[in-house]
Amino acid sequence: MQIKELNYFDHKISSYFILISQDIVKGAISNCRMGQLTVGGEDTAHSALPRLVSPPTGDNLKCERSKATNNSFFNQQYPMWEVYKKGFKAYLQLEKSLSGNSVEAYVHDIEKFTQFLVMNGLEKNPKEVALNHLEDFLRWINELGMTPSSQARIISGLRSFYKFCIQEQISVTDPTALLESPKLPKHLPDTLSLEEIEKIIGVIDLSTPEGGRNKAIIETLYGCGLRVSELVNLQLSWLYFDVGYVRIIGKGDKERLVPIGSSAIKYIKIYLENIRVHIPVKPGFEDIVFLNRRGRKLTRVMIFMIIKELAKKASITKNISPHTFRHSFATHLVEGGADLRAVQDMLGHESITTTEIYTHLDREYLRDTLQQFHPAFKWK
Repeated sequence: MQIKELNYFDHKISSYFILISQDIVKGAISNCRMGQLTVGGEDTAHSALPRLVSPPTGDNLKCERSKATNNSFFNQQYPMWEVYKKGFKAYLQLEKSLSGNSVEAYVHDIEKFTQFLVMNGLEKNPKEVALNHLEDFLRWINELGMTPSSQARIISGLRSFYKFCIQEQISVTDPTALLESPKLPKHLPDTLSLEEIEKIIGVIDLSTPEGGRNKAIIETLYGCGLRVSELVNLQLSWLYFDVGYVRIIGKGDKERLVPIGSSAIKYIKIYLENIRVHIPVKPGFEDIVFLNRRGRKLTRVMIFMIIKELAKKASITKNISPHTFRHSFATHLVEGGADLRAVQDMLGHESITTTEIYTHLDREYLRDTLQQFHPAFKWK
């Protein structure tokens, strides 16, 4: 099998490709050897790969699911795609300024597609991929049991990949342009009432250092409407308590100033002055606000576990997460009559349509209120 994709470097390439090109070629040649491939020779391992004529079922489905988790196997079989994936990753990091988690998710979506190509014996580079290949891929991941929301996310990753391919002249057409996303049910996010938030805060054990920190965390999440990633990365140098604002670096490294209330300021100060000062801070975390007992930055998973435990203690049966406080922050603002553009700015939404979901929540609240209290609606 000829590795024709190395001709990709004949195209006009941007600075980040120049920086990584030598490592990519070395990695491709190394993967060729690992996968029993030789440049200009026969692909003996590839010829033995299963070809999926129809979606797998039963034991075969379990087998394909197992193979679908073995990324190293597929990378060895299609080393040429490593060129595009590494370039795509650099593009997401340097040009789109996405977070590490978002970058990994997008690259993982492309890995799933290359897995599908290998399993079906399709020796295609991005330029040769057509709409029918993508539609077959969607049927395949559907048979693997992926939910519509997961499928929609993968389609989003493929579309971003082909935007990159068009920009870098890897492909002249975008096969994802006519690709239909699965229809997703519209679920309004769960929110907490003010009474429920107070119940959660009320069960925090303030006799422990972690309790004081956790109260400051909940006050900040709800009082500023932060994403959990924004909370864990919050820095001391971004706190402007004298003017009542905090500086936030959100998605895509977009910066915004968010007002912070007196309650959140009070409990952050208590945490900083009475608890954090006694934590031996590890190098590199000196400016991070919220730390674990070992002096390192808290993880998103840790925040999730803290909130789940507090909700359980408060007998809150709703399925809540750190993001629930952000939803509650926005919903309470809209219910109180706040301007939607102001809410958009505070949340850091790029599009106003993302913020409009909270007007839907407000309408649901109004309708429920009418049905409960207005005599003309009670019979319905």
